[in-house]
Amino acid sequence: MAMAGELQTEGLSNALVILGAAGVVIPAFARVRINPIVGFLLVGVLVGPFGLGSLAAQFHWLRWITISDIEEISPLGDYGIILLLFTIGLELSFRRLWKMRRMVFVLGPAELFTSSLLIALGLSFLDYSWGSSVGLGLALALSSTALVVPIAGTQSAVGRRALGMLLFEDLAIVPIIFILGALAPQATGGSWSGLLTVLSEGAIVVGLMLILGRFLLPYLFGQAARTKSPELFLAASLLVVIIASLATSAVGLSPIFGALIAGLLIAETDYRHEVEVITAPFKGLALGVFLITIGMQIDLNFIRENWSMLAAAVSGIILVKAFVTGGLLKIAGARTGTATETGLLMSSPSETTLIVLAAASAAQLISAETATFWQAATAIGLTITPILARIGHDMAKRIELRESEPPPVAAPAQVERAIIVGFGRVGVLIADMLGKHDLPYVAVEANIDAVTSARRRGYDVMFGDVSRPEVLEKLDIANAKALIITMDEPVLAARIVKRVRTDFPDLTIISRARDADHAAELYRAGVSDAVPETLESSLQLSEAVLVDLGIPMGFVIASIHEKRDEFRRIIMEQGGLDEAPKLKLQAPS
Repeated sequence: MAMAGELQTEGLSNALVILGAAGVVIPAFARVRINPIVGFLLVGVLVGPFGLGSLAAQFHWLRWITISDIEEISPLGDYGIILLLFTIGLELSFRRLWKMRRMVFVLGPAELFTSSLLIALGLSFLDYSWGSSVGLGLALALSSTALVVPIAGTQSAVGRRALGMLLFEDLAIVPIIFILGALAPQATGGSWSGLLTVLSEGAIVVGLMLILGRFLLPYLFGQAARTKSPELFLAASLLVVIIASLATSAVGLSPIFGALIAGLLIAETDYRHEVEVITAPFKGLALGVFLITIGMQIDLNFIRENWSMLAAAVSGIILVKAFVTGGLLKIAGARTGTATETGLLMSSPSETTLIVLAAASAAQLISAETATFWQAATAIGLTITPILARIGHDMAKRIELRESEPPPVAAPAQVERAIIVGFGRVGVLIADMLGKHDLPYVAVEANIDAVTSARRRGYDVMFGDVSRPEVLEKLDIANAKALIITMDEPVLAARIVKRVRTDFPDLTIISRARDADHAAELYRAGVSDAVPETLESSLQLSEAVLVDLGIPMGFVIASIHEKRDEFRRIIMEQGGLDEAPKLKLQAPS
């Protein structure tokens, strides 16, 4: 009984740590803008056996906030990967998967085996044996589905390309493990026959899943939907995932492959979106548990003692994989920016690298010490994946901006043209209206993503931060017809108006204002016209409310005019104007 109580207490403490990380720690990291993925990894380092968990024997209260045994929660991490692949399948379809066939079955193997070969060659020069080099090359060439997909998604250009190659890697895990067994010093050749057996039985099982799923899943989920019970619908969803994972696992394939097939089958039904919504919380929590287990494997003392070798190893792997992945995508026709971002995003080792390293160690291709070293390198690579994604994204945008063809200049610098400061939705609309009436303009925007996107669509936009005086000087304001400020930044807008009005007293300056008070401030700064967006939207909303409540239209229009005149007087007084501003040029309809 004492042992049962002890186990129960241990389980409760582990649950406390996990739920605390998900419910308290991660939101705290989000407040200081730390990626949740990095947050879970850091929590794993902190509460793991190499962090505070190492002190639990001395301080018993730490047992409630630490996890000393990774094996106790690692199955939950595995469930997280299964649910992740299931949700990826839900976002796909067989039609979309067929469209990705070139990415999956051409670029996928090219990326995996080219990276493996180069890594193996590099390791062979470091006095690794041929078998060790091949085993480590195959392991380290894998990329993390669990991290890459949540970061990039499945809809973006980067996400689609990464997903295609990752799908092949997930399919290749089992054959890789069999290949390592065949390369083992004590191998007899049975591994190759075992591989053929797994592939043939796997093909039969997958075929049966596709046939049965087509007919049974609509009936199963239809019955669950008729009960109007969310619990039953959730149970049916998890049942399908578990059965599919067990079916593929039973014949030697990866359970995550079965989960992917289950997701694809459900995606073809009318219940796809409901399943996505109802399983989302479980996926997020389970994925968090998996990331915690990865963080728990990071031995800070080992890293401190071997930091130079680990840094060189991680850097080498990242450079090789980024170069191979980016190069292959570029050859396949991807834009340079997309290829660069995808290459860096997929450059770290994978959570499945740990599985393959264990298989290589069991096959005696690598020693236990070598396995420990590369496990640490893998954990470091997984931890810095969000950082690499950020670097890749920034590099891609700068490359795209540099390579994008500048749009034809609407007018020479000496010709009067409007200057649009800020190119969000408001700026784009103004540019469209100016273009419709053949009025030349140039826009300036500080968001590099917005600039890149706008240039692709043919807008005349330059990159620059207007808070810097030298940027305004580059805009040739002296020859401008008007300055149009569209940013939703009240303080910066007023500062720009003051600066420009001082130097150009006769220039027409029109600015977006947040409300009446902001409009008055802009008028005091010297703006020609200010448009308080919240005021007009509020008046229009009030008009609709009054009409829908049965107030006669004539009374509604009169009251709206009265309220608008009231605000005009307030702005005139607060802005120090000689006459009331024109808040709207026409009466409401």
